[in-house]
Amino acid sequence: METFSNMISTIDGWVWGPPLLILLVGTGLWLTICLRGIQFTKLWRALYLAFIKRKEEGDEEGDITHFQALMTALSATVGTGNIAGVATAIAIGGPGALVWMWLTGVVGMATKYAEAVLAVKFRVTDENGEMAGGPMYYISRGLNMPWLGTLFAVFAACAAFGIGNMTQSNSIADAVEATFNIPVWITGITLMGLSAVVILGGIKSIARVTSILVPIMIVFYVLASLYIIGMHYAEVPAALMFIIKDAFTPTAATGGFAGASIMMAVRFGVARGVFSNESGLGSAPIAAAAAQTKHPVTQALVSMTQTFIDTLVVCTMTGLIIVLTGSWKLVKDVQIIDGVEKVIGYSGAELTTKAFSLGMPGGDFVVTIGLILFAYSTILGWSYYGEKAMEYLFGTKLLIPYRILFVALIFVGAIAKLELVWNISDILNGLMALPNLIGLLFLTPVIISETKNYFNK
Repeated sequence: METFSNMISTIDGWVWGPPLLILLVGTGLWLTICLRGIQFTKLWRALYLAFIKRKEEGDEEGDITHFQALMTALSATVGTGNIAGVATAIAIGGPGALVWMWLTGVVGMATKYAEAVLAVKFRVTDENGEMAGGPMYYISRGLNMPWLGTLFAVFAACAAFGIGNMTQSNSIADAVEATFNIPVWITGITLMGLSAVVILGGIKSIARVTSILVPIMIVFYVLASLYIIGMHYAEVPAALMFIIKDAFTPTAATGGFAGASIMMAVRFGVARGVFSNESGLGSAPIAAAAAQTKHPVTQALVSMTQTFIDTLVVCTMTGLIIVLTGSWKLVKDVQIIDGVEKVIGYSGAELTTKAFSLGMPGGDFVVTIGLILFAYSTILGWSYYGEKAMEYLFGTKLLIPYRILFVALIFVGAIAKLELVWNISDILNGLMALPNLIGLLFLTPVIISETKNYFNK
């Protein structure tokens, strides 16, 4: 079993190696150029459509509103990556990793926009009268490569049970047990029941809940973050300058921090940034395809605000607090390994928890509650992604059995040890990106044409 686990870890390293990360960022950069920096020139219009106007005249075709589609997509991306992912990137790559997360966020906005354009453009109405779309549809219908669309759907359907289900319930159960001393099986049953009520009702039920839950959880986390940042307001300019400088200079070993090279900062900043906002992976356009919209670009503008909120707002606040409180340099433990003293620092959710604890009274509870809400919302969002992937592969007849199985596995995830599942899910998540990026690159002319058509009206 250990040999198999090591093999999976090796494959995971290959999949998420420099080639895929370069392709993900490169695609975003290519689309930024082709779309003339649409994430900069149309950001305010996008935010207006997402949070103020929400619906344009004639936007009837679809299952949910622009705002609900955005909240469903945000529910899947604003998750453990914003709490644990940012901290892991800083713990391994240094504070400068945050700059490379910003880079993935900026170019990722163009990628997210392009995904949504294609998702709405090539969506179909299924047997139940609901919208179905995403990479599997724009690859098969737009590129006329159904085999590649099927490949994406297989990866997405399998990933949904891991990265979008069991690993999330496991994170919640661990956090609840550590903070409130509640047994994992009780958390598992509770979480399964809360999820079943929402998931069994389909996309409209999911959208209704996420459109309420997601804004509340983001505002809760942001307000707590702003309080800590406000307490250190005089140090913020220096902290930002240090983060930027650290992105281009190696960090010396200090305290519990092992030291990082520029390459480590780039690698883990980009990897954790992509993990957090999922730009290029092809998951979010599945939700975008369900939106009530008369033109693909309308929903695409709304969709690109997802990456802006996820990475450039939430991740930035987490990273800034870790730097401001100095928690990234703290020593957790000192071990003697083969006669050599090894200093161990904090990492992952534990590092974020430490930072918030230093920043405000009850900060550990803020992170725990945030982690619970973020992970729960991820379960809801990914249940829909997996459902649509299954529908593409087998039709609508398996939707109810799929939902029941998805709910049941939430309990399994809460009580099981999932190190191997994390790695396998990570591999599947990365493999989703390859067919999707092929679709984006070869369908760039369609994306440009739809954009020009909309703005030249």
